[in-house]
Amino acid sequence: MPRPPGTRSLNPLLLWRRLSPPALFLFSFVVLIGVGTLGLWQVQAFYVGEPLSLLRALFTMTSAVCVTGLILVDTATHFTFWGQLWILLFIQLGGLGFITLTTLIVGVLGRRLSLRSETLAFSHPGHHSGNSDVVEVLGALTRFILLFEAAGALILFALFWPHFPWYEALWHAVFHSVSAFCNAGFSTFTDSLVPMNDHPGVLVVVSLIIVAGSTGYLTFSELLAWWKQGRLRGARRLSSHTWAVLVTTGLLLLGPTLLFAFFEWNGVLARFDLPSKLANAWFLAVTPRTAGFNAVDYGQLRIDSASLTIMLMVVGGSPGSMAGGVKTTTLALLVAMGVSRLVGKRKVAMHARGIPDATVERAASVGLLYVAVLTAAFFALNAIQSSGLSARETHAQFLPIAFESVSALSTVGLSMGETLALRSWGLVVVILLMFIGRVGLLSFFAAMILRTRRTRAIVRLAQEDIMIG
Repeated sequence: MPRPPGTRSLNPLLLWRRLSPPALFLFSFVVLIGVGTLGLWQVQAFYVGEPLSLLRALFTMTSAVCVTGLILVDTATHFTFWGQLWILLFIQLGGLGFITLTTLIVGVLGRRLSLRSETLAFSHPGHHSGNSDVVEVLGALTRFILLFEAAGALILFALFWPHFPWYEALWHAVFHSVSAFCNAGFSTFTDSLVPMNDHPGVLVVVSLIIVAGSTGYLTFSELLAWWKQGRLRGARRLSSHTWAVLVTTGLLLLGPTLLFAFFEWNGVLARFDLPSKLANAWFLAVTPRTAGFNAVDYGQLRIDSASLTIMLMVVGGSPGSMAGGVKTTTLALLVAMGVSRLVGKRKVAMHARGIPDATVERAASVGLLYVAVLTAAFFALNAIQSSGLSARETHAQFLPIAFESVSALSTVGLSMGETLALRSWGLVVVILLMFIGRVGLLSFFAAMILRTRRTRAIVRLAQEDIMIG
């Protein structure tokens, strides 16, 4: 039947082709969360007992796909093996699919992303030339992820085997390796890794898998190339990106480990022997880098330890990795910008190289957007959770709600116990935080505004200075 004059075809593929890369990226995650939620909500075989409501299923699958780890029920006891497998599948898709989903959709549409679009949509630093093959990079990235997860699972299997039947040890090892590399924080143990907090080997292995997942493929690939070329022709210079990732990551692991040991030596670490104290202090420094596993009760931390954890959660991991947060390179650039301004330099420099102004501006934008979204969510959660409570009761909620808000936006998954107390609208706020934190602040807001932009005439405005400080 012919279309009426003046109408356009509503071919879905044509509509998808009109989406900007950030919008396509967001849409991919919405579809993935939707499919996971429907499956978890409808399939009775996934549950040991009562199935989750639609809202609670949506919360759980958003947490899985966005590799956060905030939970409303005990994954170990509330779900059957098939339910745990369903959650693990979407953790893997959410981690690996951070890049692959949009690439596959673009391939179906017969459209390749430009490097600029890849960078915007995936928050990947642009280390590849404009002629780089997206499929080749995707294949290398997939091999990198599966290799680390398989190696981690084998080591964890050896550590778990003395404590469980071989089939349980194998499942625990696979689940925790994938969850750790994807920085998801889901566990098949009740109380996360608390049952293993007196096994330093388990904590060290899981923490190393977390660090690998939060560092990023591009950093590892450049380090490998640097090592190979260094053996042949002498070491070449590392890029400013990799240098910033390594230095910032090292400082954020070593410094907080010492601080947590100092703060909690006679606190939550008091009952452990020396190796376990050191392993748990190290784990306290690693897991806020958006992993979400806990080996101690975070509700029992001192106020200074909880504050340090919040700071680490804000920073998160590195670009192009499984981690959330504002990213290590953003912190490094903001510090470099502050130092440059203090010494009177207009150009921001790092690792003996000048940093483009546009990159510095993006780092500042990420920081400002993070603060703005976090502030709005914090006030919203406070209003929702404090309704009907006395002033004294609301004071007691301040730190747990702040902790919960940062944990959700940075896709960490740690909690001081507030998750289980969330009301329905509080669950909605946290779901939105996890989603925004996973897809990235710049990508989320770019998708929201890119289609509404209009061409405007360039107008030069008169400049006027304002006082600062």
